[in-house]
Amino acid sequence: MQKITRDALIEKAQTLLDSGVVTRVLGWKKGDFDYDVTPALFTDIESMKKDFVFGDFCGANFSKYLLKETKKIGVEGKVLVFLKSCDTYSFNQLLTEHRFDREKVYAVGIPCDGMVDVNKIKAIVGDGIVSIDDSAEVIKVETLYDGVKELNKADILLERCANCKSRKHVAYDELMGEDGEVIDSNRFDEVEKLEKMSADERFAFWQNELSRCIRCNACRDVCPACTCEKCVFNNPNSGVENKAAANSFEEQMFHIIRAFHVAGRCTDCGECSRVCPQHIPLHLLNRKFIKDINSFYGDYQAGETVGSRAPLTNFTKEDLEPSEAVNREDK
Repeated sequence: MQKITRDALIEKAQTLLDSGVVTRVLGWKKGDFDYDVTPALFTDIESMKKDFVFGDFCGANFSKYLLKETKKIGVEGKVLVFLKSCDTYSFNQLLTEHRFDREKVYAVGIPCDGMVDVNKIKAIVGDGIVSIDDSAEVIKVETLYDGVKELNKADILLERCANCKSRKHVAYDELMGEDGEVIDSNRFDEVEKLEKMSADERFAFWQNELSRCIRCNACRDVCPACTCEKCVFNNPNSGVENKAAANSFEEQMFHIIRAFHVAGRCTDCGECSRVCPQHIPLHLLNRKFIKDINSFYGDYQAGETVGSRAPLTNFTKEDLEPSEAVNREDK
């Protein structure tokens, strides 16, 4: 797959800015470290040449950022957004839910061969990372204590990239490079391992994972499917407003409610797990729902097309009854 460079993206942005097609650009900006890459808004090409970056740590899904950006008062023109293939599914799902104005966005699809997980790097090289060179398939990591170590990119991919569901862009105004294909990945393998556990084993697994939650709300805030203007967890009348878990029930309730909330709408973008500071595999909850929906109602991919109705919101006479679902799971 053709690798898109930082310079190529800057050149594309300059062409669109100079021609007046767009007035600003959603892109990536490096933080204090090479792996500390965050979304940023650029309004001129000079600032892009100075601060814009693109590489193996640009995992952020920009789709949700379009909600606020397209609703800014007094800001004219379109915003340019660079979308990886997985991002375009969230883009379409948000359009299906009428969450942003498509006419205010110019989407450029860019190919992606996977993003890198800094936590996997740290697990191998330890702390004290000085710099990371991700310009080639072999990632060179310089540390304070052990000099330079070389890592194969395939060994340190984000989980969602190691189990990529699709390299095909399903939405764009313009595509850079060649498009990919939908992939028959192994993304449900971990879900099947959990399904084979006894109920007590699964409970112990999730109790252990969710017990680390600090209720920072990072998963909710980054999730493209969480776009309610007033979240129940920000409602002072709910009794659970922005507070740390007081007990194990409340600890589990937050994530169970979120999983049900996005059921049928989750595109499996993996942002929840990527940003979790406690490294909880939250994507597995969502994938369990996706797997069950596919099994009970037929294969369905949220965001594949604009306007598609998820099985849970589209009644048919052939819908599976609860008793049938239980019997099928038993088999």
